[in-house]
Amino acid sequence: MALEAVFQAHFRRRIALIRSATPADAEGILGVIEPVFRAGESYTVPRDISREDALAYWLADGHEVFVFEEASQILGTYFLQANQRGGGAHVGNCGYITAEHAMGRGIARAMCEHSLTLAKARGFTAMQFNFVVSTNERAVQLWQRLGFAVVGRLPEAFRHPRLGYVDALVMFREL
Repeated sequence: MALEAVFQAHFRRRIALIRSATPADAEGILGVIEPVFRAGESYTVPRDISREDALAYWLADGHEVFVFEEASQILGTYFLQANQRGGGAHVGNCGYITAEHAMGRGIARAMCEHSLTLAKARGFTAMQFNFVVSTNERAVQLWQRLGFAVVGRLPEAFRHPRLGYVDALVMFREL
């Protein structure tokens, strides 16, 4: 099968799939994204966003959405899109979320590696993350291990629900 349809990985001695999302995945995707949105610590969406609006945000036009599935359970999801239109459309952009109960198992790494391979196959020449909350240290460290550099810092650009105003980072890597 094509890369965009299914990606198989041996994952802690189990088989996991990264595949294109289908309409039947809506509840599973919501189960992953909703707690993260409600926590308000890493995405710039209202903490009280409705379930319908949360799903619409994730499945927005222009987002190519994927799920990480293991044992028929969605444990992560990501979207790939052009970072900008027109003259900036050669740079990709993604958003990734791993289910809280599945964090620390390498799922975000697998989704990012999948997205980088797919982005290159789609003709993107680079990947840019526009707004990585600086206090999301696990994500920042992972992206750096995967070759991303911090190319900009937006002072106090994010209002964290517990920490107050914190910086946001712009991260970039060539493909």
